[in-house]
Amino acid sequence: MKTFEPQSHRELALTHLATDLVVVGGGMAGTCAAITAARAGIRVVLIQDRPVLGGNASSEVRLWILGATSHMGNNNRWAREGGVIDEILVENTYRNPEGNPLVLDTILLEKVVEESNITLLLNTAAFEVTKQDPDTIESVRAFCSQNGTMYQVEAPLFCDASGDGIIGFMSGAAFRIGAESKDEFDEGVAPDHANQELLGHSLYFYTKDLGKPVQFVPPSFALKDITQIPRWRSFNASEHGCQLWWIEHGGRLDTVHDTERIKWELWEVVYGVWDHIKNSGQFPEAANLTLEWVGQIPGKRESRRFEGDVMMIQQDIVEQRRHHDAVSFGGWAIDLHPVDGVFSRESGCTQWHSKGVYQIPYRSMYSRNIRNLFLAGRIISSSHVAFGSTRVMATCAHNAQAVGMAAAICRRNDWLPRDLTEANRMNDLQRELLRSGQHIPMIDYHDDKDLAESAVVRSSSEFSLSQFLPGNESVVLDEARAMLLPVREGALPKITMWAHSECDTSITVQLRTCSREESFTPDEVLSELQVLVKAGKHVCNERSSSSEIGGTLVETRTSVEIDGAAFERIEMTFADVIEVPRYVMVCVLANPDVNLALSDERVPGVLELSQRGNRAVSKGSAQVPPPDLGIDAFEFWLPQRRPDGKNWALEFDPPLQGFEAENVLGGPERPTTSVNAWVADRNDPSPWIQLSWDQPCTVAKIIVALDTDFDQPMESVLMGHPENVMPSCMSTIHIRDEHGNVIAERLDNHQTRCVFHISPIQTSRLQIEIEGASETYPASIFRVRVFDTAN
Repeated sequence: MKTFEPQSHRELALTHLATDLVVVGGGMAGTCAAITAARAGIRVVLIQDRPVLGGNASSEVRLWILGATSHMGNNNRWAREGGVIDEILVENTYRNPEGNPLVLDTILLEKVVEESNITLLLNTAAFEVTKQDPDTIESVRAFCSQNGTMYQVEAPLFCDASGDGIIGFMSGAAFRIGAESKDEFDEGVAPDHANQELLGHSLYFYTKDLGKPVQFVPPSFALKDITQIPRWRSFNASEHGCQLWWIEHGGRLDTVHDTERIKWELWEVVYGVWDHIKNSGQFPEAANLTLEWVGQIPGKRESRRFEGDVMMIQQDIVEQRRHHDAVSFGGWAIDLHPVDGVFSRESGCTQWHSKGVYQIPYRSMYSRNIRNLFLAGRIISSSHVAFGSTRVMATCAHNAQAVGMAAAICRRNDWLPRDLTEANRMNDLQRELLRSGQHIPMIDYHDDKDLAESAVVRSSSEFSLSQFLPGNESVVLDEARAMLLPVREGALPKITMWAHSECDTSITVQLRTCSREESFTPDEVLSELQVLVKAGKHVCNERSSSSEIGGTLVETRTSVEIDGAAFERIEMTFADVIEVPRYVMVCVLANPDVNLALSDERVPGVLELSQRGNRAVSKGSAQVPPPDLGIDAFEFWLPQRRPDGKNWALEFDPPLQGFEAENVLGGPERPTTSVNAWVADRNDPSPWIQLSWDQPCTVAKIIVALDTDFDQPMESVLMGHPENVMPSCMSTIHIRDEHGNVIAERLDNHQTRCVFHISPIQTSRLQIEIEGASETYPASIFRVRVFDTAN
């Protein structure tokens, strides 16, 4: 036993830490910034004021992680963010397809504690900044209530990813709160006059079926009159969690200093809503339900926004403006909410989409007046309108990866954030990001450190798309449908599909493309055909022959039988000449008298779409804005989630090309203007790709980028997913040297990028052998990178 005599004053335990980068805030942005910087070789202290990582994605709030994919509800194809956030989402889908937020907590913690360069301080709140001079932060002081310890953390570089911008605020960084006027940036969506109105907080609840009747006695503070909520009739017994994102409040209050008040008022609403569901008598199906969880802290949307050297505005998003210093991308709609939230009579949100993803510049990610302060998360430099899009978690995380890499480069060179904006330095940052799996639209550089770019490549086989064989299913043309196809420059092939109708009719077929590079909104009609469909028979006397098309043996049939109905050949020849490689859409407009035959076969970079809306992110099948908003009008053409959304049965004469082995030596690691992948022939029993050099070279690190279907959003919680491994992803990789020795392998892969660190060897050849192609997907690789050092 120890006895302590009374003292007039005692000091808290004080721990001094010195590091290269301090990241304050452990949400998705802070977590990804810290991991990226640590992997790039610098020491990081990550300060998080909560007991878990993830912020609004954690088990404390339980909002799903989303970004440019937008629930697959916009025209942004293959738009899931890359790098660390992709690694996290893929891992979560693998371990946690049910969307349990507690499992996501463990994945985030694991990713951080596995990095030896990260010192993690949980339950530790930063509250004080000391400065070296008026423009430079020297240290941050933080307190952990769990161990009664004060931390003094010194570093040359700081990153504020705290959501409310506590470090930026205390250090004197310029910031804004509220909405700018329409005139300030000529933003059509902005209000006529500047105001202090904000997006509010939300607080969620989960329910559970106990299999027996459960009563609920509401607390005295629960909302008594549910009709105070104009949308009260929308509540039901089946929706919970962030499906009720519109339980939002606080937009007229101070969303920093009034957060506790907002939380209590949200508790009043949540318990009042549950009282209504349990005790109003309108929901007998809720008899066996109980409250399993109610949020203890609200999920914040908006408070301070800090000013960088550049401020993102509406036009950057809508016009998809290009930036020389692009380091990330976004694609969520401009998503603004009524200031009164759940108590508003307006719709819960207004979402305006762009025609595709947009670049986000590095200059929006550091403070314009605090020289060593990076900005990450929702506080980056943007107007209130642009913030409506940049604020979502996957976008914040992807931005923060750029911040983490920038901090590592700055530290290695004793630079400050603004120093990286010089052209050659910015190119280096972009190259480093691309090496790490970051996707930057319309940015791709020759990488002189990547040995693969100077290799000669050959493969065991190469795929050419001659046909999608008919399966046993068909689809009614009750809505317009399309196939999204990659084509080379030159004449288009003759395309054959299979159709059935009970009566003589016709279909309108349009060839469309997008007016903007690397985008997939089919806003340009290149040509149009009227195609007759004759009444089909119910008993099919199938006739067939075989011919060789482009070196591929194709079975030619005049009809096929599906469910006893004859589907006849429909041949389409487009006169259009394509000038550059790009994606086109073969669109068949709606005719409910017609069925199209489907195929079970799939291939990377090819999708079936339909012209419809997704109520989660749009009000209809087309975006029709008022004329003065500066927003584009266009149709939504959306894929279906697997296992639905099968391709049409098709034939191509000559076959579609673009799946060659050379694709692995450069280009984006996802489809953009072309497939960008090597795809093996479906019948290849042992697919391999080989890189060779004239002279032996030193090999220490190999990166193989695979297909985990970047079109899938992989929402992190609540929704659930039908599969935990993407069927297009290769599960087994063997890498052999010139003598046939296995120098690296992965035997149970589910990730997008496989990074192999090996003891340096001298070799003039690498052979990468892959296995794991599913019954519907051929084997494929997007990119191979080879380096002579492990860094």
